[in-house]
Amino acid sequence: MKRRQLIGYAGLGLVSTFATNLISPFQADAQSNSSLSIKWLGHTCFLFSGGGKKVLVNPFRTIGCTAGYRLPNVSANLVLISSQLLDEGAVENLPGDPKLVYQPGVYKFQGMEIQGISIDHDRVGGRRFGKNVAWIWEQAGVRILHLGGAAAPVSLEQKILIRRPDLVFVPVGGSEKAYNAQEAKQAVDTVNARIVVPTHYRTQAADENACDIVPVDDFLSLMQGVKVTKLGSDGFTVNSGNLPQNTEVKVLSYKF
Repeated sequence: MKRRQLIGYAGLGLVSTFATNLISPFQADAQSNSSLSIKWLGHTCFLFSGGGKKVLVNPFRTIGCTAGYRLPNVSANLVLISSQLLDEGAVENLPGDPKLVYQPGVYKFQGMEIQGISIDHDRVGGRRFGKNVAWIWEQAGVRILHLGGAAAPVSLEQKILIRRPDLVFVPVGGSEKAYNAQEAKQAVDTVNARIVVPTHYRTQAADENACDIVPVDDFLSLMQGVKVTKLGSDGFTVNSGNLPQNTEVKVLSYKF
């Protein structure tokens, strides 16, 4: 209960800030020609740096499938949370005073538009694990879709809202809380992003007795005809002017 209150109170502060600054949605970032750096902090947690801002998505606690990762205690201006489960919404120890968003809706933060779309976090209409928030925003001229722990297909209505993202971060490791490989492939085909980054899969960080997700290999085996690059690092940089026309997959390597 204490953790839920912490997130809720912080979120109220952000909503108040946004309410006084809302403008038409999806205007281009004022610094759209700069580069966007993406750093993987483990599981579904990523830090996006570009356009003069840092956005952190889904900080976690080290338990179960995240037991062997380092806590993502990094500085950010804005934190987006897909759910209040321990692997997607642990915010107690974040440094500084970042703004937090955890509910679906359209927001504006420092000239940047963010939209949260509700997608079920399980395959039974959200009755077991509730709702997951997929986040869409544009930063440094790059359109980003982070699907969090989505378990339900992307609907036609959601696809219209999403449009074509430049980057999509998609869970692929299965379990009762997120896409398995086949479901992830369906989502990738639906959103048709330029760059696909798999998330939410088993690595050596997992507690063998408390993690029910599988490695990334099952998903990669389904991506026939798509360029797959296994990066030897935990991050990469993109620019809106050099994005691929056809879908590519980039697999990051966590630095243990």
